[in-house]
Amino acid sequence: MSLSLDRQNAYRARYAARHPGWRPATEVYEALIRARLRPGQRVLDLGCGRGGVLEQLGAAVDRPLGLDPDFRSLAEHRLPDLPRAVAAADALPLPPASVDLVLASWVLEHLPDPARSFREIARVLRPGGAFLFLTPGARSPAALLNRALHPLQSRLVPLLYGRDESDAFPVVYRANAPRTLEALGRACGLQLETLRHIEDPTYFAFHPLLYRLNAALARSLPRSMAEHLVGMYVRQNKP
Repeated sequence: MSLSLDRQNAYRARYAARHPGWRPATEVYEALIRARLRPGQRVLDLGCGRGGVLEQLGAAVDRPLGLDPDFRSLAEHRLPDLPRAVAAADALPLPPASVDLVLASWVLEHLPDPARSFREIARVLRPGGAFLFLTPGARSPAALLNRALHPLQSRLVPLLYGRDESDAFPVVYRANAPRTLEALGRACGLQLETLRHIEDPTYFAFHPLLYRLNAALARSLPRSMAEHLVGMYVRQNKP
C-alpha cells in the first residue's frame, strides 16, 4: 500500500497531539505568509503547480500571480481565474521591483542554478519585499535516501507515495542547507530573517511500527537533519 498524503496527515495529527507546540511545516509556512500579507500586495507563487499555497490563502491575497515551467500543471490549475504563465525561476518575465511577496513551496530543491534564480527573485522584489519558502532539508533522511536512489526516483515516488509519475520532478538539493541559503541571499541583497527546522516522522510511515520508530527518532536527530526548512528573506534597499 502506498503512503498517501491523507495517511501522512493522519500521522502528523497524531504526532502533533503527542508533542505540544509542534506543527507540520505546511502550517508553519502558511502562518508565516499570513503574518506578512498586506492588502493590495502583488504575490507571486513561484512554481505554483496545480494549486498549493494560493488555494489555502484564498481571498487573503488580493493580487496573485502564478509561474511554473510545467505547462500541464498550469493548464490543470485548480484556480482557473489565477493569472499565470509558463516560466522558470531563473528567467522571470516580470519587471524589476514589481512584486511584494514571492512564495516558493517545494521549489528550491529543484533549482539547477540557485544563484541565478535568487538574483531573479531579488530583482523582481520591491525593497522591503519578502521571499518565503518551504523546502526539504538537504541532510534529512528522506533527502539522503532520495539522493542514493536518484536514478529510480521517477518510478519509486509514484509507487511509494501514490503520486502521478509526471509529478516526480528531478531534485538536486543545491539550495537546501542553512549556510548555502544564507550565502545565496547575501549575494543578491536578500537578508535571511527567519529559518525554521521542522522534523516530520511521516515520510517512512508505511506501517504503524515504522511510524512509531521514526517518531521516536525524530527528536533525537540533530536539527540539521530536520525534514523541512521554512524561511523568509527580506529584500534590502540595495543588493
